[in-house]
Amino acid sequence: MLSGQQASQTDKPLITIVGVMGKQGRSTAFCLIKSGLFRVRGITRKTNSAEGLKMAKLGIELIDLPLRPGLQADFTKAFAGSQGVFLMTPNIIPPDNYEFELGKQLADAAVAAGVQHIVFSSLENVVSISGGRYLAPHFTDKAKIEVYIRSLPIRSSFIMMAFFYTNLAEFYTPYLADGKLIFPIYLPEDFQAPFVDPLTATGPAVLELFKHQQKYAGQSLPVIGEFISPRQIVNDFNLITGQNAVYSSAYSKQELLHHFPDMSQQPELVQEILDMTHFVVKHGYYRKQRDIEWSQNLNPERLTWKGFIKQTKWQGEKKVY
Repeated sequence: MLSGQQASQTDKPLITIVGVMGKQGRSTAFCLIKSGLFRVRGITRKTNSAEGLKMAKLGIELIDLPLRPGLQADFTKAFAGSQGVFLMTPNIIPPDNYEFELGKQLADAAVAAGVQHIVFSSLENVVSISGGRYLAPHFTDKAKIEVYIRSLPIRSSFIMMAFFYTNLAEFYTPYLADGKLIFPIYLPEDFQAPFVDPLTATGPAVLELFKHQQKYAGQSLPVIGEFISPRQIVNDFNLITGQNAVYSSAYSKQELLHHFPDMSQQPELVQEILDMTHFVVKHGYYRKQRDIEWSQNLNPERLTWKGFIKQTKWQGEKKVY
């Protein structure tokens, strides 16, 4: 385990976070700083935002740098002096498909900068598990990046985030119709799926991996709040908010476009969502050998769906995180 609570600020190991303003990045930055064990640097295009100014006040160094291929030398410079890097690739909306190349260049930059340990936010390889039936590049490309990182001369470990509770407010927002709040959810009503709050769960998981780097070297660990069905999601929402919400399936293409007609202008995105959700229902979100209890044991105070609703006081409105 790394020590550092008694060390001076400049003696603490430096961790650089790629995409520090994202949900996972923010959670990790604040958790690492709060631990007192690490200095934190973050890569973002939002250095002057309210959140960026808040981070700067906490002593987090921010570097203004876009996350796109072709900037490997800039990434190497940004990683200079870092003991570890928390590496994420951003949401890339199809038909754009540069996630693997970006992840590769970020990993190569970490090696070139002399970084000792990469923690990467990965997911399962949908193509290999489904035998090519499903694609879901934003899963599969992360899995390919993980394989690439494992081939490099650097210590690495990996987290695998579950579905986000926040997605239900940010991207699949309920809407009023006929006096009811319609919850369009991309899974069958009674399918038990893993969900998590990335804003509170990511940081403790990444902190654990950086605190115990040798222990977790080479491991890929799920980060889960709970397994919950859409039926329970809606029932819990009604119980806590007192509203009259009802589940409505967005699992098929016809259903998805019924609830979100604007998506008809993005057929590649629609196919990606369908491939992701149908893969999860048929094959499971995680491979069977994954330790699905690890993060729950590590963080027993994690937010469940009920806790998320209570803490955020969400009433069904659209939110941007």
